[in-house]
Amino acid sequence: MKRGKKYAESMARIDRTREYPLEEAVEVIKNLPAGKFDETFEFSARLGVNPRHADQQVRGTVLLPHGTGRDVRVLVLTKGEKETEASEAGADFVGSDEFIEKIKDGWFEFDVAIATPDMMGEVGKLGRILGPRGLMPNPKIGTVTFDVGKAVKDAKAGKIEYRVDKGSNIHVPVGKVSFDKQKLVENIQALMLELVRAKPASAKGKYVLSVHLSTTMGPSVKLDSSHLLTELR
Repeated sequence: MKRGKKYAESMARIDRTREYPLEEAVEVIKNLPAGKFDETFEFSARLGVNPRHADQQVRGTVLLPHGTGRDVRVLVLTKGEKETEASEAGADFVGSDEFIEKIKDGWFEFDVAIATPDMMGEVGKLGRILGPRGLMPNPKIGTVTFDVGKAVKDAKAGKIEYRVDKGSNIHVPVGKVSFDKQKLVENIQALMLELVRAKPASAKGKYVLSVHLSTTMGPSVKLDSSHLLTELR
């Protein structure tokens, strides 16, 4: 694949033979040639699990202490008094049947969908549409709840979902390049702590096989994950 001059310059500043301590890795990435926009700071990990086994699925949420830097658009599917609660908490879209019909017609102008349990009879019919896009409300990650106010505030504050894919990888945003170093470090530490907590009991051997940090358009830096895990204990 042909790469641009900025990418080649970035690659030249990274020692591909090293595993970097977290703070140094963040510093290196922040000092790479800047893009034309505020790039997302991305975290990727390969885990020692077999996602084909139901008891080795790794999935959950974590509230990043400094958010992701994104303006998260939240849709709440509910009726009655919960509509007021959702609106007051800052939801961008609140309603029921009208939004369900819009989604069926191909509307996806939202990043997080939250639903109250009494709506799931209808919302469940959207599974084939929202599921592949990662937008389906799910009680396991707190997006099917009567406490819509808290759910909306958490989503707006930087609550992210992580989920292992078929290749045993997790890939999530942890901030923006414009964040100061300490905020990025603390976001990554919070995510790593949550991943360790979510380790399946049936997983054997080394759990965190590798961790890389990168930006939207830049090359990755490999973390010294063993050192990081030791620091977090």
